[in-house]
Amino acid sequence: MKIITLLPWADWLAVAAFFGLWSGYAWFAKRLGRYRPSLLQTTNRYRGYWMKQTCARDPRMLDGIIVQNLSSTPSFFCSTSILVIGGLFALLGTTDKASELMSEIPFAQATTLIVFEFKILVLIAIFVYSFFRFSWSMRQYTFVALVIGSMPPATSFDRGEFDRKVFVDRAAAMVSSAAETFNDGLRAYYFSFALLGWFVSPLTMVVATVIVVAILYSREFRSEVLRILKE
Repeated sequence: MKIITLLPWADWLAVAAFFGLWSGYAWFAKRLGRYRPSLLQTTNRYRGYWMKQTCARDPRMLDGIIVQNLSSTPSFFCSTSILVIGGLFALLGTTDKASELMSEIPFAQATTLIVFEFKILVLIAIFVYSFFRFSWSMRQYTFVALVIGSMPPATSFDRGEFDRKVFVDRAAAMVSSAAETFNDGLRAYYFSFALLGWFVSPLTMVVATVIVVAILYSREFRSEVLRILKE
């Protein structure tokens, strides 16, 4: 309760704007992706193509290698999140020195030690969230490997013993879910950089958050990669 009274109203408004823009963009990107091509939806289509090829070939060693390579990326970010969280907890032990260093930055807003520590705790919470999203993505890729491994031989599909579409749709949905979960964790990393602006001033954090949203939108809906994949 002490932090509620110590934190200025401008900071609370900035925090509300930060999380509002974050959750609002996540909702907006998911909804807009239903009506116009997005990077995530377009790559999900390619994942569907991949699973069609998977059902048609035998053995599926290549698909196992691809899944292993895909799972290595969330594994890396998962480990990185743990290191960042550890570093931020270590920073809590030297907040007095860190606060003095930040006060030397031009235009930086002076804050009390407890407010400075609260900002670090919010940053820790973001990386904890990203850790859970990356670890869940990594586990989902193991489920993808399980689904691929359970597929019958391609000749069984050709003879009509199993429904190819059922296996394709299930595997494509699984790998798309893993990719979307990874995207959530990566988005948290982007917004963590915006939160760093809070150590300067609330206005800086809001401006940085708007910039991050603009960058995410341009990469998701207007990037050169998207144009190439749509062709």
